[in-house]
Amino acid sequence: MAPKKTKHTFTIARRIVQFAALLLFMAPLLVVGYGLFGNVSGMEKVPQTAAELPFFGSLSSSSILGIVLLDPFAILQAAAAAKDFTMGWLIGILPIVVFYGIIRGRAFCGWVCPVNLLLEAVDWLRAKLNIKVVEHAIPRHAKLWVALGILVLSAITGRLVFEMFSPISLINKGILFGSLTGLITLLAIVLIELLWARRVWCRALCPLGGFYEALGTVGLFSVKMDFDACTHCGHCEAVCLADPEILQPALSGEKNRVVAGDCMLCGECVDACPTRALSIGPASPFPK
Repeated sequence: MAPKKTKHTFTIARRIVQFAALLLFMAPLLVVGYGLFGNVSGMEKVPQTAAELPFFGSLSSSSILGIVLLDPFAILQAAAAAKDFTMGWLIGILPIVVFYGIIRGRAFCGWVCPVNLLLEAVDWLRAKLNIKVVEHAIPRHAKLWVALGILVLSAITGRLVFEMFSPISLINKGILFGSLTGLITLLAIVLIELLWARRVWCRALCPLGGFYEALGTVGLFSVKMDFDACTHCGHCEAVCLADPEILQPALSGEKNRVVAGDCMLCGECVDACPTRALSIGPASPFPK
């Protein structure tokens, strides 16, 4: 049965956050007179550098009021490659780990990651073109092993392996600095999503998603279930961005909320539920 959305509250909110995140990273370069995509202004001398502003950076490394924030997975790769770990790295990743640890790890994937935003557009295009693809191509927990493999390869090669082909870097750093790193990866992902399997990158292959899945086993916010209101219509499963199987424990009555670390807290299932049996809110870290 095709899903019938009754409201778009979370979808609209996510779009605002996703585009706001992109604009936030663009703003410092535009404020000081630089262009995007690695372009520079025609001025002989820019009066202020973007790095001097209260906020500057990318998803890999940013500075807010002098506080440096670092991508935890990139730092794990750096630590594996260098066979060392510094206190500065710990201070840089701690706010990110604590924030997503409190909310839910893969909220990053659902609300911030630019690749997810692009792939939601691919979902829309595939539906418009009536292209049918498989739902489950690769087990969703494969990304945990991909993340582990990336760390092992970083230790062996002495390089930040994922950063060499990351599609996240392409979109984020490409817009800001004109970097083409990850272009081939991104094109391959789009083709796979259009022609072979739905959500295979985000669900099963992205190592950053694997990191946030592991972190997502904790978190104080969840999709919660009202068993009395649920009619088992299947609308929530049809729209789930993470993987429909993560809803099964709640739908079967085994749990009173979605407990899987995979959940992006995207709210698509909440928006799609015609009886409002699903909601997002604070929940005990010890599900019933």
